[in-house]
This record gives sequence, structure tokens and C-alpha cells, in this order.
Amino acid sequence: MHWLDEVCRRLSLSPAVLVTVASVRGSVPREVGACMAVFATDAVGTVGGGRLEFEALSEARQLLSRFSEVGMAPLNPDFGVAPLRRFALGPALGQCCGGEVHLRFERVTAADEARLRARLAQLRHPLALFGGGHVGRALVRLLADLPLAVRWIDSRDEVFPPDTPGHVSCEHSDPIQRAVPSLPAGSRVLIMSFSHAEDLDVVAACLTRQRKLADLPFIGLIGSQTKWATFRRRLQDRGFSAQDLAQVTCPIGIPGIVGKQPEVIAVAVAAQILQTLPT
Repeated sequence: MHWLDEVCRRLSLSPAVLVTVASVRGSVPREVGACMAVFATDAVGTVGGGRLEFEALSEARQLLSRFSEVGMAPLNPDFGVAPLRRFALGPALGQCCGGEVHLRFERVTAADEARLRARLAQLRHPLALFGGGHVGRALVRLLADLPLAVRWIDSRDEVFPPDTPGHVSCEHSDPIQRAVPSLPAGSRVLIMSFSHAEDLDVVAACLTRQRKLADLPFIGLIGSQTKWATFRRRLQDRGFSAQDLAQVTCPIGIPGIVGKQPEVIAVAVAAQILQTLPT
């Protein structure tokens, strides 16, 4: 289960303290925005492990124990007034990273679910996945805890499984390429529908959008070199230039992973998508 879904499920039973990496300097184990929800007996998520997390867990549980006595400010949607604590990883905690981390501690209850989901959505990069087949399903499962907001699109509305993670937006679009113009700017696009004809139409729609907006940083098409050679000819017949076609990655997946199982392909593709994200 995606960690945020698990956090929200647990919040319906008891409050927690949300610990968030607010700022960093130097070498540190996690990025700004990384967070964990600390409950009375355990936690969901991580801010980096080691002594840093040990200290964060201890402080969060002390705050939890004070809820009934003095209360705490509720989740602040603007990251504004919740207190920060500075951790120097080298001299204070003996961690070899040697950098500096500021952590924010905030009370979270079931009433904060909508604001919590909205806040964390801002930290995710949009990804459009065209196709609900075996590889698409494997990818959705794999992407659940990565910093991506997935829009899953298929022309068949019965293909989406009932246990789709909460961060995934399922969309029926017929014809499937009709969804391309409404994708958020900055979307990574993965194309793997059940039909080569649909794949071709989605690629063409993406390239048409690129001519106007140039706002899709990655367009990936599943398939072999032979499939891409055929698609190149057909796209050229539709008027697309070599410069247009150079924006499409096919085959997809980082090199060196040769397995054909859907789960193996999904790992290779997910790693390639991560390489496109800003550091």
C-alpha cells in the first residue's frame, strides 16, 4: 500500500506527528519534503534513518505524549509556523554525511487528510501512463512510493484494478489520444496501450503538442527497434520531421536489463524515469 494511504488509514484511529525535512545544507540522507508520520508505537516513512531518525522519533513521541496536556497547532497547509529543529549530522549525531538538516514537527489527525494529500501532491512530478496492460499494472505498483503523480489512461474503462493506489488517477479516454492536450505541463509520458494503432496516435498527439508547447520532458514508447522503425516511417508520412522524432525514446528502460517479464520491464522503465527528474 502506498505510504500516504497507510498514514491516512492509521490517522482514522489515532493522531500522529508529521516530521518533514524542511531545509538541508551539505551532504544529507534525504531531500527537502521527505517525511514520516510518527505514531505512538511505530512510524510510516523515513527522514533518513540512523541517529537522525532515532532523535526525530524520540522528539515526535514526546510531542505526542503532550497532546492531551497542552495540545499542538494542527497541520499548517502553508509550511509556516510549525517549529523547526536543527540537526548537525557530523558533530552532534556522529553521522558521516556531515551536513545539516532542519526538521519540522506538526500534529496530524484524521481531519488533516485532505490538506496532507494536497501538500504532498505538490512534491510529485506528473506522469501520464497510456495503457492498462501487464506492464502498465506492474509500473503502477512500482511507482506507488516514488515522487510521481500518475495519470493512468486507457480507452477501455474496465481495465483499472480496484486496488489502484490512491495517488493514481484512472481515466477512460476514447480515443485515447484525446487525453494528451490536457496533460499537466512537465508530464513524463509512457505509451504502452494494447494496440499499436493507439500507440501511434498517442505519439503523434504528443509530438503535435511538443511543436506548440515543448513541455513534455520525456516521451517513451514501449517496443522493439523494429516497432520504432515502423513508427518512424508512419510518423514521417504524417509530416513529422527527424527533429520531432528525436524526442521519442523507444525502446524504453535503462540499458543492460534484458528480462521480458512485466515486473522486470517496469523496474527498468521506472529507473529511466527517475533519471529524468530534477536533482
